[in-house]
Amino acid sequence: MAETQSAPNGRLSEKAALDGTPAATSSASSFKSTASQVAPADTPASSQSTAAGASQDEEEEAEWQPPTNGPLKTPIPKPSQSAKAPGSPKLNVEHETKYATILASVSQWETIPATTAKNAPQAPIQDHERMWLTRECLLRYLRATKWNTANALKRLQSTLSWRREYGADTFTADYISPENETGKQVLLGYDNAARPCLYLSPGKQNTKMSDRQIHHLCYMLDRTVDMMPPGQESACLLINFKGAASGTVPSVGQARAVLNILQGHNPERLGKALISELPWYVSTFFKMISPFIDPVTREKMKFNEELKLYVPKQQLWNAYAGGELDFVYEHTAYWPAFAAETDRRRAAYRERWERAGKRIGEFEEYLRGGRHACLRDVVGQKGEGGESDADLAAAGVAKLSV
Repeated sequence: MAETQSAPNGRLSEKAALDGTPAATSSASSFKSTASQVAPADTPASSQSTAAGASQDEEEEAEWQPPTNGPLKTPIPKPSQSAKAPGSPKLNVEHETKYATILASVSQWETIPATTAKNAPQAPIQDHERMWLTRECLLRYLRATKWNTANALKRLQSTLSWRREYGADTFTADYISPENETGKQVLLGYDNAARPCLYLSPGKQNTKMSDRQIHHLCYMLDRTVDMMPPGQESACLLINFKGAASGTVPSVGQARAVLNILQGHNPERLGKALISELPWYVSTFFKMISPFIDPVTREKMKFNEELKLYVPKQQLWNAYAGGELDFVYEHTAYWPAFAAETDRRRAAYRERWERAGKRIGEFEEYLRGGRHACLRDVVGQKGEGGESDADLAAAGVAKLSV
């Protein structure tokens, strides 16, 4: 995130120093993808901040326990011990080459369009936008476009321009707070694959339809990403329509706007969508928007299934069948704790990125405090001509057609 200052409308205005990226100018007849050089670090990325007298191994192994003096009213900081993040899939040679092509191209971006409008003016790329361009981010867009490098680059640029135009990086907890006073969106616990769980309860709608309602979802999705543990890239949505009146169901136009955020600008982020207690008019609504839902997304949607099959019962809200977690949403307790925890995680993520040299293509597992080496250490060995392997890779693929 860029450095920010408060704005009168409850958002933030950016004042980050610009950080241009020099174009790759080295030449090489062949290149080696950084993906083939990955090696775990001997010590965790966040070991410098580990509390005295306790190793990070001990902190990671300790099972989270709910309070014993009453219901939980704050977010859960980590997955259950039984939950296992899948980690990053291995790439074949073709995919490594396409990744290197994308990396070389985005590393040379010095400006991007200020909006999504045709022929929009260009503006310098900023630090928080370069930080967003991680290795896993580039791969998510490649997978979403079926490894079409030209389409992946187009969509990456489109998302960055959309985030600028939409203000996604300027929404503050104070600005969003009125939307969540009833707890209609709650980030709570993790599923069996260590995905953070975002509960969506349309029946708790407390505001009239406005832009801020959609901003609310955008903000909560970004905060869900903040809560992802090392090795996890996707989220679990638990959507319960209990008590939802027909007037609270979004229009098709609103649904398409939400799908644009989910599918267009957060590709490969949905792990599971567990949808329950649908009244007939909601079932009809899903049929109406079905043509706009990507087939891959539809496969991840599960209707009226037992939630305990997907979420450990110790971290499943007891308001849902099979859950054992005694949780009560009190906005004055949850919201400040939620904002503080996600702020802390974002600050640590940013500090690691800066400490490792502010590189595009950085490893998310490292940035989240996992045991993966940072990109600088992975490609630190110099080539015969003095260039790093990353420079050689970028130079080699920069000549390839995308």
